[in-house]
Amino acid sequence: MYDIIIVGAGPAGISAGIYGVSRGKRVLLLEKGEIGGLIGKVSTVTHYAGIVPGETGDSFAQRMKQQALDAGVEIRSETVERVQMQGDVKTVVTDQGQYQCAKLILANGTTGRKLGIPGEQELAGKGMGMNAAKHGSSYAGKHVYVVGGADGAVKEALYLAGLAEQVTIIHFEPQLGCIAEFRDKVKKAHNIHLMLNTRLHAVHGEDQVEQLELRSELDGSITTVEDPGCGIFVYAGTVPNTQLYTKLELQDGYIPVNDWMETQIPGVYAVGDIRVKQVRQVATAVADGATAAVHACIG
Repeated sequence: MYDIIIVGAGPAGISAGIYGVSRGKRVLLLEKGEIGGLIGKVSTVTHYAGIVPGETGDSFAQRMKQQALDAGVEIRSETVERVQMQGDVKTVVTDQGQYQCAKLILANGTTGRKLGIPGEQELAGKGMGMNAAKHGSSYAGKHVYVVGGADGAVKEALYLAGLAEQVTIIHFEPQLGCIAEFRDKVKKAHNIHLMLNTRLHAVHGEDQVEQLELRSELDGSITTVEDPGCGIFVYAGTVPNTQLYTKLELQDGYIPVNDWMETQIPGVYAVGDIRVKQVRQVATAVADGATAAVHACIG
């Protein structure tokens, strides 16, 4: 029996775990993948107060993990299959066991959105849907395409510009949706090309991406680009990992909470990117985790 079980070991979950054990609670943190969540997969971490020079997603994730372990948080690598959230005792069933707790904190985060276009699934990992931090070096001196125009997409495009011969940002709106800092850096980069008012319509190839189809948002016309061996990096938003939580009301797929991060079910909290919020950043995720854990310890 645990005082608190946390599902998800991104910044929100790690923060909740550290604050929970600091108040003398027995805390279990369950994570099916790598510690760090989405932030652990990015090329660089920016703007978070206190990061070290040259901070990568991986280094940031490793430091979070070590801090949690040093604090006394129990971390298990298991996949949560179902949860029972009603009542004073909550039950979490994983692929390896069953656990009970008094308070449950949901920190599952989000997953990168798929485009749902022809060729995406067939060419996944063969040049389609690559990760800049993990696969960027494989495309040194080659052509790469980044799908998306928000902060995350443009930041990865800037990283790839230091490796690739040419980077093309494909974005469906008439201008990039990123912060001014990133827009200015894009303008100064000699090898970043913008393809605005455009969507990636399809990809073709067998063992690698050979051809891209691009659709104009202005007139619907299709342009075919031959670029064998190129890399396509998709950063087209995310979807919340709320599939397990059928007993909770959702708002556009996200979990509504009160000021203490508590859901409609007493003793169940939702933190980080999985909850309804306006700003999804590491800083707000960490704050969510701290808030939920403090309230769970006194509630």
